[in-house]
Amino acid sequence: MVIGILGSRLDHGGLGKRRWERWRPSIALVMHPEFQIDEYLLMYLPEDQVLLDLTLQDMAQVSPHTKVTAVPIACEDPWDFEQVYSQIHAVAVSQIFDVEQNNYFVNITTGTHVAQICLYLLAEAHYLPGKLLQSSPSKEGVQGTYHVIDLDLSRYDQIASRFAKESRDAVTHLKSGIQTRNAAFNELIAQVEQVSIKSTAPMLLNGPTGAGKSQLAKRIYELKKQRGQLSGNLVEVNCATLRGDNAMSALFGHVKGAFTGALNARAGLLREAHQGLLFLDEIGELGLDEQAMLLRAIEEKIFMPFGGDQTVSSDFQLIAGTHRDLFELVRQGLFREDLLARINLWTYELPSLKLRSEDLEPNIEHELNNYARKAGHKVSFNKAARATYLQFAYSPQALWRANFRDLNSSITRMATLAVGGRITEEVVACEIIRLQRAWRGFQSETMTENESLLENYLSSAQLEDLDLFDRLQLNEVIKVCKTSRSLAEAGRILFNVSRDKKSSVNDSHRVKQYLQKFGLTFQLINS
Repeated sequence: MVIGILGSRLDHGGLGKRRWERWRPSIALVMHPEFQIDEYLLMYLPEDQVLLDLTLQDMAQVSPHTKVTAVPIACEDPWDFEQVYSQIHAVAVSQIFDVEQNNYFVNITTGTHVAQICLYLLAEAHYLPGKLLQSSPSKEGVQGTYHVIDLDLSRYDQIASRFAKESRDAVTHLKSGIQTRNAAFNELIAQVEQVSIKSTAPMLLNGPTGAGKSQLAKRIYELKKQRGQLSGNLVEVNCATLRGDNAMSALFGHVKGAFTGALNARAGLLREAHQGLLFLDEIGELGLDEQAMLLRAIEEKIFMPFGGDQTVSSDFQLIAGTHRDLFELVRQGLFREDLLARINLWTYELPSLKLRSEDLEPNIEHELNNYARKAGHKVSFNKAARATYLQFAYSPQALWRANFRDLNSSITRMATLAVGGRITEEVVACEIIRLQRAWRGFQSETMTENESLLENYLSSAQLEDLDLFDRLQLNEVIKVCKTSRSLAEAGRILFNVSRDKKSSVNDSHRVKQYLQKFGLTFQLINS
């Protein structure tokens, strides 16, 4: 079965006998004995009725076994994309396609360029479940030639590879060019790239302060603008800075005289973001009145300026950011549930720097490169200094409270103090002391207890060689041993599940072996 459109120009070979001397795509397709067409679904414009009647007559003469079904598509303007797509889509969904029993081909030779694009899109989306068919005139005769385009074949892999490369380039852009290694973060960014291109719905970026919400919002804006999806500006605002009348005025604008000191009218940030992107960071800090007006602006694209009596409009895309639990704020009555439902369609949790330890090194290089661009000269670590800094950066002592802001500040300080563009061990040592001093007040009670417990049994050198995983695990094992009356009891508690799966149970030996790795014994712990 072939699905196509009657070509007002190409299928028109005249009304006389000389029409048989000309290549007419729709007629030519049924003239190939090796390509037997059992059924032809031919769409046409009502104004082409005379041409249709003649075409059906000639098709019946050339290929009497082909059943031709003519379907009108009523388009006032055949160059209007929305009209043409909706008409062809309606025809597609009205058909019953049996892909198990029949082979389908979508002829993209005839029709306006708009119609050809619509046929391609509907075929790609499987509304028209067929291979693409393209015909052309040839010297061999009026039947011309035809080509079947099956995008699933390997010969078209280059096209797919090109799209894949463009997608990879977009993902790299969203990551600021940093070759990040954290699998969860990379997966998150890959989906953000897809959603950014395909959706205009609001996005919600969750994550701690300094995790990169603002930076990601900027990259999304740049990507969408590059693809021609936005023509307006990126407007950023930290909602934590908005209070009272100032919040209403800043977001929605105000009319002259709306409040004391309002000597002139103000457009507001939402109108500044028209045809662009509005990034509302810390959206959880907005008051309930502002939330209600924002919800209307998102859903209806209209809102009322403060002090005004006439609505204004703005068509913007929204990205919201927060470090707070908005669901908890809803339970406390501090955030509107309907607004959360509206902005929660695409929600992404940006992990902290501590949870992305694999990305420390590439981000350090990124910060050094940024500094070099601004300062006009290259800065780098010497080998020993780099090793020392990385050892500290990965250690439990490095809290990275402000995440990438802490890292940026740290690299900036060391690069500024680097003599001759080389960061030395002395510079790193001073920086580590500075960071430890800054974070000292934030050390959690639990971490302090854990560290002091391990310090009772391990030397400073031993502690420095332990990963965080080993510290936490060993700390819990020591706790169990201290509260157990015997090695056997500690083993039963620690191996309460796996012991049932062993044919020979010796919990005492397993605990003893584990403690020996750290030079410890049950007796030493309980002495």
